[in-house]
Amino acid sequence: MKYSISTANHQELCAMATIISIASGKGGVGKSVVSANLALLLAKHGQRVVLADLDVGGADSHILFGLLNPPLTLTDFLNRRVAMLSEIAQPLSVHKNLRIIPGTGDTLATANMPYSKKKRLIRNFQELDTDIIVADIGAGTSYHALDFFLMADHHVAVATPDPTSVLDLYRFIKLAAIRRVLSSFLARDAMAEALSDRDFSSVEEVLDVAGKTDEAGRGIAETSLRTFQPALILNRVAGRSRVNVLQLRKLLKEYVGGDLTLLGEIPDDPAMERAVRSYLPVTELEPTAPAAVALGHIADTLLQRIAGSPAKAA
Repeated sequence: MKYSISTANHQELCAMATIISIASGKGGVGKSVVSANLALLLAKHGQRVVLADLDVGGADSHILFGLLNPPLTLTDFLNRRVAMLSEIAQPLSVHKNLRIIPGTGDTLATANMPYSKKKRLIRNFQELDTDIIVADIGAGTSYHALDFFLMADHHVAVATPDPTSVLDLYRFIKLAAIRRVLSSFLARDAMAEALSDRDFSSVEEVLDVAGKTDEAGRGIAETSLRTFQPALILNRVAGRSRVNVLQLRKLLKEYVGGDLTLLGEIPDDPAMERAVRSYLPVTELEPTAPAAVALGHIADTLLQRIAGSPAKAA
């Protein structure tokens, strides 16, 4: 793993808006639909919200709001046709407090952006004048997905109860934790050259290798790991299909060193599909549907977590 976003950059990003990153270990779990609905619900709670589609190479969040051909996208920012992200943050008619930054992926260059462009993109989030940024992260464990996920104040992973989704969730959180710990060392120049070319398979391996030559850095990394507490949203829960969250938490604590909290469960609800076909979030089209009600509870919980975070409580 050669590149990562430093802890210092992360702290700079937190100064302006609260960033919520929503990711998944695999595609097809409903991550973008969940992100769109939560962004709308947070806007309805009086927050100024920007939904940023960072699913590089597979962006489609704008379609969920009926914005089929956005005039500006992340491609325009990455290719410097516009200078600021705020120029492509477009209002959505569904609510006055909600804007969207349509994603990219229509060219090979933007779908596989170099590190310099990614770093510029992440840094420019601090320029957005808003209360909350909901970042819809691409599925999988690419460097793009991990770095966009880790830039946030609050980390949310979406999974379905099926075994492959749970396995991919575990893999994603493990690699995100490795990336986060590695970032703590790469932010220290003395360690960067020694670690940047290594390929690590566990958090403990990073700590052991780096700690041999930089004990202070190990302490910083361990603190960073303790504060990494992603939340889980289970989507399309039906009948007896349940994830043993306690067992998953035990595995993560034992093999990763992080923790996981269950933010909520969304039932398998045909209203979700009807909403997608209507180009509207289900919380707008059918607000009393079981899935919409569950999403409402999750949004309330997210607001409570934001209000209780150290940066906001100060």
